[in-house]
Amino acid sequence: MNKFVEEIKEVLKKEVDLSTEEIEKIIEIPPEEKLGDYAFPCFLLAKSLKKPPDRIASDLSKKLKPKALIKEIYSIGPYVNFRVDSRKLAEFVLKEIFEKDKSYGRDETGKGKTIVIDFSSPNIAKPFGIGHLRTTVLGNSLYRIFEYLGYGCVSINHLGDWGTQFGKLIVAYKRWGDEKKLSSDPIITLFDLYVKFHQEAEKEPELEEEARSWFKKLEQGEKEAEGIWQRFKDYSLKEFEKVYRMLEISFDCYTGESFYNKYMDNTIEEIQKKGLAEISQDALVVDLEKYNLPVCLLRKKDEATLYATRDITAAIYRYNTYKFHKLLYVVGSAQKLHFQQVFKVLELMGYPWAKDLVHVDFGWIKFEKKIMSTRKGDVIFLEDVLNKSVELAKDIIKKKNPDLENKDKVAFDVGIGAVVFTDLSTKRQKDINFDWDEVLDFEGQTGPYVQYTHARLCSLLRKYQKPVKRKVDFSLFSLEEEHSIIKKLEDFPKKIKMSAETYEPAVLCSYLLDLSGVFNRFYQKQRIITDDENATDARILLVKSVKTVIELGLSLLGIKAPERM
Repeated sequence: MNKFVEEIKEVLKKEVDLSTEEIEKIIEIPPEEKLGDYAFPCFLLAKSLKKPPDRIASDLSKKLKPKALIKEIYSIGPYVNFRVDSRKLAEFVLKEIFEKDKSYGRDETGKGKTIVIDFSSPNIAKPFGIGHLRTTVLGNSLYRIFEYLGYGCVSINHLGDWGTQFGKLIVAYKRWGDEKKLSSDPIITLFDLYVKFHQEAEKEPELEEEARSWFKKLEQGEKEAEGIWQRFKDYSLKEFEKVYRMLEISFDCYTGESFYNKYMDNTIEEIQKKGLAEISQDALVVDLEKYNLPVCLLRKKDEATLYATRDITAAIYRYNTYKFHKLLYVVGSAQKLHFQQVFKVLELMGYPWAKDLVHVDFGWIKFEKKIMSTRKGDVIFLEDVLNKSVELAKDIIKKKNPDLENKDKVAFDVGIGAVVFTDLSTKRQKDINFDWDEVLDFEGQTGPYVQYTHARLCSLLRKYQKPVKRKVDFSLFSLEEEHSIIKKLEDFPKKIKMSAETYEPAVLCSYLLDLSGVFNRFYQKQRIITDDENATDARILLVKSVKTVIELGLSLLGIKAPERM
């Protein structure tokens, strides 16, 4: 509980017709120090009071009386601004971080609620391409953030292990497959076969019909088709695990598309019983035109099921299994229409929890301004990108700090962290143009910059050579830069919640860059360890607090915080 916000709520409650919850939700920290420590925007009151927001702010600021923790109340434009006792603020924030340590910002918001997160979901028999980086690291970070806020989290890797593409792969394997190649380098071999199928199908269109026929056999459980498919799946999972180990990501379950085959008939029967399905051009569909959506295709004329049928079935299964508070689908923006259709069908089926389904969409990732496509054969393997980042990080470390111990381990943590941070620091609905020079810049707006700041903080603590004191003279924090750092530290719990509410780890990335920047500017101007023992003790407590928060923030993003770099 933030006692400064509590006091502001108490002061405001007597004068505004809003609940304490509504007041707390809109209290914000101004972007500049000169604007105060907290601000209350008056836009929400304009309609009921029939006055412009700046007039409301001016009137309110004159009525409100400062209390024990608040030193000054004044208005600037449409905001009522509050300046608090800086010594008391320093004591409150730094003591709380010291006492809570690795639990600072943790709360019980989600107690008793389950969040199910469907993410990563690579396609079996295809390489784990760079295109799957965003869903993988975004889903993992959201899992960590929601878990930190007390939610029970379930991570699901909804493998793309079903669909007509397996008919294509079986045809390609039977026509051009080489068993020796498949066993020695399975994913590259399968990838090449998939690309070759599309090249050959342009010259020989009947291959598409042959592929549909093999997928039909697979759906019917034909032994040969099932055996080939299972081998493809086993090979693929083994390869995917290499990438997940590098990223230190694990899943609670790997229930892919094929898992739901046994439930599909029940789903279709239920949709038909509720009078939602109809036949259109020999296919089974749900007409959604009155909701400004195209028809949702459930089953094609050859009886083959589609993504929508499987996703509707999966959602019902997941609710019955987990009774989720929210079910998040961390899937690219290109699938927006698909999820609108799936969610609408579930709503029409009468499931009240359909409103709790969320498509956490995101943009493309591009190298040299090209969007990757497996079908065209120009996919960039994620494992290669991660390995290259580690190698480049190692080269930089050898130049900057050749005597560093555990260079390989640090290079690994920095290289992986650089790729993850680049992804997460871009607002998820924006596309990413991947540039190595920017990604690994130790002085730019990057993961290595935040990690380097953490290593610098650790170095200061090592130089101090004593246990950090909790009780210091808080009145010694008299500089504006120190107050800025303390204000930034206080904002950390709110940023975690904001990241969860918006499904946007970029909020945390931006926060960590700001915190690193404000500390580094202070570090460049002021000495931390001096002959003044009391001042040193106070500043070391500040250093320890910044270190704790950066390490926590990086952890919530799925990134390591090296102690030496």
